[in-house]
Parts: sequence; structure tokens; C-alpha cells
Amino acid sequence: MKLRIAVQKSGRLSEKSVELLSEAGITLSNGERRLISVSSNFPVEILYLRDDDIPGYVTDKVADIGFVGENVVYEKPCNVQLIHKLGFGKCRLSLAIPKNEYYNSPEWFHGKKIATSYPVILKNYLEKNKITAGIHEISGSVEIAPGIGLADAIFDIVSSGSTLISNGLKEVETVMNSEAVIIAHNSLSGEQKMILENLIFRIKAVQKAKTNKYILLNAPNKNLEKIIKIIPGMKSPTVMPLATEGWSSVHSVLSEEQFWEIIDQLKDLGAQGILVIPIEKMII
Repeated sequence: MKLRIAVQKSGRLSEKSVELLSEAGITLSNGERRLISVSSNFPVEILYLRDDDIPGYVTDKVADIGFVGENVVYEKPCNVQLIHKLGFGKCRLSLAIPKNEYYNSPEWFHGKKIATSYPVILKNYLEKNKITAGIHEISGSVEIAPGIGLADAIFDIVSSGSTLISNGLKEVETVMNSEAVIIAHNSLSGEQKMILENLIFRIKAVQKAKTNKYILLNAPNKNLEKIIKIIPGMKSPTVMPLATEGWSSVHSVLSEEQFWEIIDQLKDLGAQGILVIPIEKMII
């Protein structure tokens, strides 16, 4: 029994998806140029597909699970479960208008024509906000639509915003945030569910490692209790006496988000020789 995973064949999520599987210890054969890649050390096989097709293939049980952008799941009619967020491929779907237009609320879009590749998400947003606007569905190069007179505004994926700026547009409303997610159909066998649980366990270990750092430092014993409170670690720090009297070596784990703030506090408490080491895997 294998778990069949649908992964984007090319594009912004493809490389990251394959990289995540590799970091989770899954070796793939055949390469990305073929339709199917089989793992030699884990009971999965990979289908390389267009991202827009992945929710449908999972719904139809051609694939058991899929790695796909959350925005695609909400855009395509499908019957799947959202299992786990993967933390990469982050973007937002936003409304943008010409930069010289005055804007103060979504009411601006009344009676306007909006170009988009995501008509379903846009339609739901307009209905929710009781806005009557025309939707012009196009694929690719949505941002040029206002400049050539095809639409008054656009609704599209935004990452850095640089594409909008280069086309004389400004972002005015964020409709949804998106990232890569794992989806699954509703009929996985018991054995497939176990494989999926094992896969997610490995993925979580990789994700946790990326958001944490291993820290070693020399601490004056007089401030040891205060330092331990600042860096409690997963359960508690490892503390070992140094050869120099009055000092201890402290080992712990720090969240990336709190990292610099905590480093400053440690320095204020007399910590010295602070070493910060990346974590490859983190099992909790």
C-alpha cells in the first residue's frame, strides 16, 4: 500500500514541495520530468501535475493527498479535507486599482469591472460585501488589464507587490491569505491514514527545526535562575558547571521569532560565548 501525492509539476510551489519531502527523509526516483516519481524508502509515490488540477485529482481519488496552494483549494470546486499547512508559498489574494485613483472603502468597486484568474473567490467576496461589480476572467498577465482598458481593477495573487508597482497599480484590499497546504480525499484506508500521519510527523519535525535555533552560552551562576526563565527550552535547559568557578554552560532551544529580543536580555544578564546553531530536525 502506498500513498499517492499530487505535487505541482512546475511553478512557485514545485521546488519547495520536493525539497520538503527530501528534508523529511523521503528519497524520490525518476525525477520531476516524469509524471510519476516513486520513493525507494517510504511508501509514497508522487504525481507531478498542474496546480489547478490537483484538487480535482484528489477529489476523484486519482491522488490520495496533494500539496497545493490554499487559494487553489478555495477557487476550484472540490470535496477534500485541508490536513496541514506547510509554511511556504505564502501570498495573499488582493484587489488592486490604478495608483492615481482615490480609494477609501470597498464601495469603490460598485459598477466597476474587475479582471482576475480567481472568479470564484472574488464572487464570494463581492457577494459577502454586497458589491455589484463585473468580473472579467482571464488567465495570466492580469495586472496589465487596467492599463489596456480591459478592466478598472484587478484581483490577483500578491507576494512582494513589485509587479503591481511596475504596472502602475496599488493594493487596496486583501481578500485572503494563502500558503501551501496538504489536502486529502475523504476515503483514505486505515493503512493510508497511518502513512499520512507518519509523513506529517516528519514534516512537522522539519518545520519546527526551521523556526527554532539551538543555543549554547556561558552564564554567571548568580543570574542562572533568571537566564533559565528566559530560555526554558522544550522542557528545561541543560545546565552544566564550567571549570571556571561561578559559571555554568547552558544549552537550550529558542524560537526564531523571539531570538534577537532574548539574545539582548541574555547579554544584559552577563551571558557570554553565545553560540547559535541551526537545527536539522526537531522531534517533540
